[in-house]
This record gives sequence, structure tokens and C-alpha cells, in this order.
Amino acid sequence: MNQSSFSRRPHIGEKVRVSFEFFPPKTDEMEARLWETVRRLDQLRPEFVSVTYGAGGSTRERTARTVRRILTDSRLTPAAHLTCVDAVRGEIDEVIAEFARMGVRRFVALRGDPAEGVGVRYRPPEGGYANAAELVAALGRAGTFDISVAAYPEKHPESPDFATDIDMLKRKVDGGATRAITQFFFDNDLFERYVERVRRAGIYVPIVPGILPVHNFWQVAGFSARCGTHIPAWLAERFAGLQADPQTHALVAAAVAAEQVLDLVERGVSDFHFYTMNRADLAFAICHMIGIRAPVPAASESASAAAA
Repeated sequence: MNQSSFSRRPHIGEKVRVSFEFFPPKTDEMEARLWETVRRLDQLRPEFVSVTYGAGGSTRERTARTVRRILTDSRLTPAAHLTCVDAVRGEIDEVIAEFARMGVRRFVALRGDPAEGVGVRYRPPEGGYANAAELVAALGRAGTFDISVAAYPEKHPESPDFATDIDMLKRKVDGGATRAITQFFFDNDLFERYVERVRRAGIYVPIVPGILPVHNFWQVAGFSARCGTHIPAWLAERFAGLQADPQTHALVAAAVAAEQVLDLVERGVSDFHFYTMNRADLAFAICHMIGIRAPVPAASESASAAAA
């Protein structure tokens, strides 16, 4: 993305909406980092933030605690993730009711990955919801919620073809989903072709690109291979030789993601969901580069802060 491309849209930040994804912390150190991230990204006034949710009671409890604290200690609007993994229907219905009692009105409904990890074939739990379409229907029965679901520009690894994959998305939307957030991707042409396929299938909810700032290219490349996300050769070349140079790596990562977002804006996209990995630095820098800015303190406030 050259300089003129950046300058063509001086008010892009007024036209773009962002949301951020967090995961619940497991340790005190991770919790401190998360809340530092929350406080910083809160300044950008995102549309909402989502909190991931995994299998097992302890993970669910951490999600609930994190969502509750976002509600009470920040100005952010939380969306609670839900999955079908390792839980019967009644248990999931109670989790939905618990979040609703907290005041949560947004959910991200996902089938979820197998407890064994990405790459292992999913088997629905006995007595549980079989897939995200059933989970969306359960949310619809429980109340009036804003429901986001997953979409896959390169299709879900377990789907035999795009037709099957998009049929599942249609079932989720027909059940009440209000938007779809994509798996991360790095090739905007793939995303554009996917949206065209989705529209031809009669699906008209917003398809929100999931943007992954690359905190560690080699970790991302490994995870991408397991979940079916293509790593373009040009992206690998950008990070070549930076294993021992984290500062340059971070600069390149911010530029790559900002280029991706700006190109998508040129193609008509206005909403973006950032997978933050509980780190504010890259997400904050990318938003700044595309024109989403934190409020600038008044001169008197700056002077007071300096004096302190």
C-alpha cells in the first residue's frame, strides 16, 4: 500500500467500525496484561468486544468472570462466546441464562473445536447441540440477542466443499444470526470471492473480516496449516529473516494488517473484527494507521499528567 493509497481516504476512521476478541486469562500475569489491553483498546470505542469460551467448567467460569468485569469496569459492550463442546443442552441453556442475567445481549455462537485440538475430527457430545445452527436456535428460544457466527473464506477444514460449508452458514442465519465473522485470512481476493458465493446463496447478513495481527509469523503459519488458512508467499517473504528481530517484526506486522484493512475498505468493507491475542500494541497501531484514534487529551490534562 503506497503513500497515496493512505492519503486517498483521510477520513476513513469515520467510516469504519471495529470489534476486538479477547480470551479469558489463566494466570494473574495474564489477567494483568488483559486488563491493560482492555483499558487501551477501550479508548478506540469499538462496536463490541468478544470473549472466547472453551470446553470445561473452569474455562467457562473464567469467561463469565471476564465478561462480568468488562460490564462493570469498562465502557465496552461484551459479546460472550458459546460453543457446543463437551456440554449437554441443559448446561448450555443455563450458561445462556446466566449471561442474560448479567445483562449480556450479544453472543458469538460457535460449534467449537474438539477438546483434543484443531485438526481432530469433531464429534457432537451425547445430549448436546450438534452444531452452531442448533446453538443459534437455542439462543433464539432464550431471548432476543445479537448473534454472531463463524464464516470461512477458505471453507471449514471439515467441509467437503464450499456448497456444504455455505449451506451451514445459511442454516445459522435462518436460525437468527445477525452477522458472520470470518476465520482470519491474508488473501483479500479469497474473501471477496467468498462474499460473492454467500450472496449468491441468498445470505445477506454482514460478513465481517476477521483480522489477525501477526504477533509471531511462525506460530501463525503453523496454526494456519492446521486450520486451512493459506499463507501467501509474499507474506512469508515480508517476515523472512526477522526471527531474532521482534521490533522490526512488529513494524512489519502493523503495516501488513493496515494494508489488508485499507484494501478491504477500497472494496467496500466497513466492519472489521481483530483477533488481539490479548495484546493491544498491534491492534492499537493498526487502528491508528487506518484513522481510528484515541481521544487526544486536552492541553491542561497533558500538562497535569506531565507534572505528576
